[in-house]
Amino acid sequence: MQTTANDTAHTSLAATLEGTLASEHENGPSIGEITDAVGEKGFGLLLVVLSLPSALPVPAPGYSTPFGIVIALIALQMLLGRQTVWLPARLLSIRIKPALANKMIGAASKFLRAIEHLIRPRQQWIRSRPGQSALAIVIVVMACLMMLPIPLTNTMPAMVIFLIGIGLSEDDGLLAIGAFAIGCAAVFLYAYIIYLVVTQGPEAAEGIKDWIKTQLGMSA
Repeated sequence: MQTTANDTAHTSLAATLEGTLASEHENGPSIGEITDAVGEKGFGLLLVVLSLPSALPVPAPGYSTPFGIVIALIALQMLLGRQTVWLPARLLSIRIKPALANKMIGAASKFLRAIEHLIRPRQQWIRSRPGQSALAIVIVVMACLMMLPIPLTNTMPAMVIFLIGIGLSEDDGLLAIGAFAIGCAAVFLYAYIIYLVVTQGPEAAEGIKDWIKTQLGMSA
């Protein structure tokens, strides 16, 4: 039926995300189940899901490292031009606890429904091999920063990955390019923070840490 096909084609990212994270398993959805459920959204939706706990205010201790590893592997496959995701069985078996999955759905739905009117297909050349390769390089770097114990390591890099994932999922190349630019700026910022920590000690980076928190509206 024509209307059904159109409705399916225009399902919002928030609704798609809700369906992807839904699970009847008592221990919550696994990375493998999420990978199987992403459908045509592919790499982009996986990046959205895996970066979500760190990108949005969803407390998820213990997930940044394994999720960062999975994100890096996904980005490397994008760099190699793969069309489908392959992950080791051990990573596929990681499950997102039901309470965390529900918090992720709530936070993401609120954020995505607030901005979805701004998202639309444009600058789709970013889906070309060179475009995806450039995005993949930034994603790998951001995933590595997610796993490093430096100020705000989780939030800023994860938000870059989150926005790139939205751009890829919704064919919004302009959003992906904007996130790419933010990611490049973040690399320089973190390099400077690491330089300060190495040369002057951890306390030297506290001023930058507090400034970033202020800009992001976070409590100190």
